[in-house]
Amino acid sequence: MTQTTDAPTTVPAAAGLLRHYVSQARWGLAATRASVLEAAHPQIGAALIGNSTFVARPWRRLRNTLLSTRRLVDEDEEVRLREAVRLNRLHGRISGTDAHGRPYDAMDPEARAWVMATLFESTVTMCRLGGRPLDTPTKEHLYDEFREMLVLMGDDGTGLPATLHEFWPYYDETISRRLELNEAVHAVLHRVFAEVPPPPPLRDHPTAWAAIRALAGPLATTITVASLPEAYRRQARLATPPGAQALMHGVYLAAGLATHWLPAAWTQVGAFMDVLDLDDDDDEGPASRLLGALLHQASRAGGLLQHLIADTRQPAVPARRSAERFFTEVLDQTGNGHLEWPDLAAMAREIATRLDMDAQTEARLFTAYADWWRELQTSLDSDGDGRITRDEYATAATTPSGPALIKIADVLFDATDTDGDEAISAGEHQKLFRTAFDREPAAGGDGLSRAAFVREFLTYMAGRHPSAAYDGLLSEG
Repeated sequence: MTQTTDAPTTVPAAAGLLRHYVSQARWGLAATRASVLEAAHPQIGAALIGNSTFVARPWRRLRNTLLSTRRLVDEDEEVRLREAVRLNRLHGRISGTDAHGRPYDAMDPEARAWVMATLFESTVTMCRLGGRPLDTPTKEHLYDEFREMLVLMGDDGTGLPATLHEFWPYYDETISRRLELNEAVHAVLHRVFAEVPPPPPLRDHPTAWAAIRALAGPLATTITVASLPEAYRRQARLATPPGAQALMHGVYLAAGLATHWLPAAWTQVGAFMDVLDLDDDDDEGPASRLLGALLHQASRAGGLLQHLIADTRQPAVPARRSAERFFTEVLDQTGNGHLEWPDLAAMAREIATRLDMDAQTEARLFTAYADWWRELQTSLDSDGDGRITRDEYATAATTPSGPALIKIADVLFDATDTDGDEAISAGEHQKLFRTAFDREPAAGGDGLSRAAFVREFLTYMAGRHPSAAYDGLLSEG
């Protein structure tokens, strides 16, 4: 009997097989499963808890991950190398000590190899559960491409065994000897699914999203846990309710059948990104245009209704949010209730990623944020414990607009002003701030001057007046 395989009929060069799978929307199942196994690694789990925004801002993290993955498997070697160098620069700034006193480093070769291992094994599992298991030659080819990815990232490739035959004992041993049930695993399985904010199309419909999340959150947790290797579930004592295995198999099989039988335009990750407006391309697909138009008209109707209602009551006043809300929505990027250096570093990473900064500009940005962190500590860290609480922040009348904030604004202006004409054009403004449907750039005419741009940034950071542009960049999940 001939084995059915999910391998493509042709395999292009340069990570072509890997590109084939990561371009499928169902690969999200594999990536989510892999993220749990990655978080269970002590080094990776500590780095996630201490530095990542994946809990507080999962949609933003998803956008960046999808775009980065697409670049890493791009057909153009220059694109792949540029993205690898960029990721290494960002990861090189992530290190520290966990709650148990154990050091962690995002550049640790063993941890980086484990990331590739979990993604490879989860991709294989996705195909098997999807009803079209990979044959041995295809698995070997895919494994070689993941090892090549390690080399692309600058490692020597020895973090993973040389052959597929040697991989499986390594994988089983890592699960039994290295993985743990830690705070990061709990965050992925429970907090992310239970607290995930609405995606861009549903941000104006919180009630509908709350109902969807109440049903989808527990289901997502159940499916993810049921898909994990039995050895880890048993070791971590992750119980699954009756019927969980059948539900998980049904979801994976449905995703596999949809990928095989439905038009590719419906099942590729590009369609998913298009609907959520996560892609940075200017061209929009028909799904995005239709949904965008509907939401735009609904937004206009709602805005008109609010305007009419407001006119019958009292004059409108400029919106102003409290210091506590500004702290939660903007400053506390990691969502742990405190302002620490990782929160400001997360802001810098998001800006650097959005603008695809070169090494020199990125270094200027991180230096400016580090200077701002020192200013904040000096003025707001009243008990000297190295972090700023919500109460400590709220006692200040405004966020100090010292020299460091002006430096941040200057770097941001220089990076956004790509043509060097000392003005932010509408197109440049849109590249930095566009994150939702039909969001119009604020710049008009000849664009924003440096002084106006800096003033806008300082007003947002110090005055706490909401800004659609900066909220979209720094606050939305």
